[in-house]
Amino acid sequence: MQFRDLKKQYQVLKSDIDAAMVEVAGSSQYIGGPWVKALEQELAEYVGVKHCVSCANGTDALSLAVMAWGIGEGDAVFVPDFTFFSSGEIVSAVGATPVFVDVDENTYNICAESLEKAILKVKEEGKLTPKVVVAVDLFGLPADFTKVCEVAKKYGILVLEDGAQGFGGKIGEQVACSFGDIATTSFFPAKPLGCYGDGGAVFTNDDEVKALLESFKVHGKGAMKYDNVRIGMNSRLDTIQAAILQVKLKAFKDYEVADVNKAAAMYDKALAALAEAGKLKLPVVPEGFLSSWAQYTIQVAERETRDALQAELKAKGIPSMVYYPKPMHKQEAFAGCTQTDADFPVTMKLCDTVLSLPMHPYLTQEEVDEVAAALKAFLK
Repeated sequence: MQFRDLKKQYQVLKSDIDAAMVEVAGSSQYIGGPWVKALEQELAEYVGVKHCVSCANGTDALSLAVMAWGIGEGDAVFVPDFTFFSSGEIVSAVGATPVFVDVDENTYNICAESLEKAILKVKEEGKLTPKVVVAVDLFGLPADFTKVCEVAKKYGILVLEDGAQGFGGKIGEQVACSFGDIATTSFFPAKPLGCYGDGGAVFTNDDEVKALLESFKVHGKGAMKYDNVRIGMNSRLDTIQAAILQVKLKAFKDYEVADVNKAAAMYDKALAALAEAGKLKLPVVPEGFLSSWAQYTIQVAERETRDALQAELKAKGIPSMVYYPKPMHKQEAFAGCTQTDADFPVTMKLCDTVLSLPMHPYLTQEEVDEVAAALKAFLK
């Protein structure tokens, strides 16, 4: 059994993906070929924004966003404490200060109430200027942008949607990567929409921001690549990855988002009795929200149970993952952080109790039943 079955996906899409790769190879247009611009247009249309600027990976996408806004020393950027390292790394990389925020125990996404408390504390201390909140669409579920944007607007800060895991999710009819002042995503292979290497994209409705992104991603270029008007980076999406993503985006839109939600429903049904007995907690998708299910993540009672369960699943050939065993505020790279465990009761609990199960659009009922049987046998 595969945690995210990219082999099965390739077999389904093999003829189209192979043809796309061969076409790029025959064209000799390996950097910035027409496939890149075509993909950017398709992505912008799917998300429902004016501009999509592709780049080399999801971390660069976040970096480009804060660079376009001129974020730097003396600025506070609010980041969930329960997320992948890059969401905070890009803040420190430009000289700004990440301020971590606790999350909601049901959705795992940033808690708007905790965000407001963190903003008020920073303002009261008077050492930093609140500038941005990074709202992560964790495990495929969009953050609660109605509440987050209300808080952001109240205090005059920008919203950066980190949609690396949430691409394809929705709130109502609005698609993930359209909620922030700028939004980003990742095309890392295991993401809901992944390529065959690294890749990323930035989404915006702002023409000036789009122009800055295009400049920063190619060494701060001006009118041409040998006219450098600012310090930038080298962050381009390879043409062959763009061609692969065009094929995969069609499948993603046509059936993969629907099928991964069917897989989630199979898990919900198979594990309902365990949840009702209080043996585990199932993922929560609030009314009006749609998840793209980057992960299907359950909670158990304590770390010892979680770790023993993971070992039992491994012994039965069932892969699982722990996202994330160590909170952001305890990462050694953020050693100067003055925030403590007491500031993040929900995050500290989640780090000890979450476990992600195999999840992808090609998951079968038989595989779900196998995972459920193993969980039932262990948690009985």
